[in-house]
Amino acid sequence: MSHYRGRFAPTPSGPLHFGSLVAALASYLDARRAGGEWLLRIEDIDPPRCPSGAADAILRQLEAFGLHWDGPVLWQHNRGDAYQAALERLTALGLAYPCSCSRKQWRDFPIYPGWCRDGVREPDKPVAWRLRSDLGLRPVVWQDRLFGEQCFDPAELGDVVLKRKDGLWAYQLAVVVDDADQGISDVVRGFDLLDNTPWQRQLQHALGYPEPRYLHLPLITGEGGQKLSKQNLAPALPADDASVRPLLHAALAALDQAPPDALATAPVAEQLAWGLEAWSVARIRPQAERPLTDTPG
Repeated sequence: MSHYRGRFAPTPSGPLHFGSLVAALASYLDARRAGGEWLLRIEDIDPPRCPSGAADAILRQLEAFGLHWDGPVLWQHNRGDAYQAALERLTALGLAYPCSCSRKQWRDFPIYPGWCRDGVREPDKPVAWRLRSDLGLRPVVWQDRLFGEQCFDPAELGDVVLKRKDGLWAYQLAVVVDDADQGISDVVRGFDLLDNTPWQRQLQHALGYPEPRYLHLPLITGEGGQKLSKQNLAPALPADDASVRPLLHAALAALDQAPPDALATAPVAEQLAWGLEAWSVARIRPQAERPLTDTPG
């Protein structure tokens, strides 16, 4: 992994918002500053959550902010064969198992108690497939580029779902397979995914995949401390140039890069050139959350 390969991997459940922009910009600048590639993956493995046209809107938004990716877009919806092959390998290793239990059945437990580890409890019911978190790599230790050393025991997090009862693939397996197949060397993403990393490290270790470096970013929060998200109805990013310029400047500020005030009205290309020259992870304050009102500028 001597060559840097980064990626931005949005779920097309709606258009990008300011929190998405901060994550995309950070991953873009980190890749470009390293002289590396920046890939785009559309994580559309959950069709009911992905309205028609949302993915195309995301592509237009990224282009409006000058965030141009390398190579073709990877779409998860046609990657089922690769995920199935990985699941079969995990099953052969004794690290994945079918599970008939419903969330309602184990609602009194903090995590799924592993009832189906030694055999499906209710064979006549549909099954999901889970990861044996107690048998894989434990503990999982890695050095986050912003938050420093992290140490988790995945067994304390539970046996995560790899394939759902409805036959749809789950995020944890899909992201690991795709990162490996795309040769991703560096993952830059929000702090809300930091505690997903132990499962992903377990899967990488079990499947013999390389382990990317991780940089988790402070989450941008809105009123009431809620994460900016599509579920919380965060406003969509506009695509008109007059609105794009100040928002790009605000995203640089949210990443603690301290862009000069005069840059807020500069063309997108000029702002990105400044951001590329100035980019430093060391400037980012290691906070789990970053209120939008705490963003200078």
